[in-house]
Amino acid sequence: MTMEKQALLQSYQMGDLNLKNRVIMAPMTRSRAENEANAPTDMHVTYYTQRAGAGLIISEGSQVSSRAVGYINTAGIHSPEQVEGWKKVTEAVHKDGGKIFIQLWHVGRISHPKFHNGDKPLAPSAINPNADVYTPDGQEKTVDPKAMSLQEIQETVQEFKSAAQNAKDAGFDGVEIHSSNGYLIHQFFNKNSNQRTDEYGGSIPNRARFFFEVLDAINEVWPENRIGCRFNPSLHKIFGIVASEESIETFDYIMEKLNAYDLAYVHLSEPFSDVSDVPYLITDIAKHYRKIYKGTLMINAGFDRESGNKVIEDGDADLVSYAKWYISNPDLVERFENKWPLAEFNEDTFYTPGKEGYIDYPAYEEQRES
Repeated sequence: MTMEKQALLQSYQMGDLNLKNRVIMAPMTRSRAENEANAPTDMHVTYYTQRAGAGLIISEGSQVSSRAVGYINTAGIHSPEQVEGWKKVTEAVHKDGGKIFIQLWHVGRISHPKFHNGDKPLAPSAINPNADVYTPDGQEKTVDPKAMSLQEIQETVQEFKSAAQNAKDAGFDGVEIHSSNGYLIHQFFNKNSNQRTDEYGGSIPNRARFFFEVLDAINEVWPENRIGCRFNPSLHKIFGIVASEESIETFDYIMEKLNAYDLAYVHLSEPFSDVSDVPYLITDIAKHYRKIYKGTLMINAGFDRESGNKVIEDGDADLVSYAKWYISNPDLVERFENKWPLAEFNEDTFYTPGKEGYIDYPAYEEQRES
């Protein structure tokens, strides 16, 4: 399979952005903003620039406000120091010919009062996810969160909008709304984490309302074709969220409604676990949503070079995002192009501070020369 024939290595017109290939770097929490401001550092500049060969980089989840934090040492996008840190990242990536979106993140109830001066984290409903979170004092259990008031919901929408403006000021090419994997927006979607009886709970349109308000607010800052959204429709269990008979119906509704927008892309994950025995979930996300969503479809989870090429060749996706393989293979595109072997990643260093497991993975040619 030569470069000319590999679907992954073909360019792609995504709105008004031309991507040099269809190999996307997925957003990944790395916990390397080890400073009081939780601002990106020179290590972040190196990390992302090493991976500028991707058709598009999507940054690690970046909290939209201090209330959105749930992990130690994650780089935010709500303060001047953070904006300046990210500006160095975007300038370096652009100088190396890359394009980069930022993922806007609010963890909701997957947090702890120790991140919030003793206040409870915000959530759709006051339901404890009974999850483990890593606080400044080590691993601890979550608590009952605070059910958001209508005012707090609107304040949070504005926090997303403000973060989107900060992202523009920092020089990003666009933004991705993190609506997945058990965090705040996903908590609104899910029936067992959202038991509200007002206009944000109950029916599927009500549970999707918060997401669309966030999207519309961000659209006041960014054109639609510079906004991406991420979802995980067949996620069975995570952080106290359990899929229900309405899960796929909920995401079908959201995807149908998103056809009215001219988004950069919709970013979907295949199931994180085997759901073949769960009758109300589906095993082939790309194939299912290709029939529903008319815009650019990005797919994630478990792909390698062969399966990534195949999902594009089959017409089920336009772009494929890679997470862990992009940690240990900064030159992933070149490895795919030349069919070089992939370097294994070390999960023990995913969230630890320092350079190890972050910017010390060599490119393949560097490996051969050493």
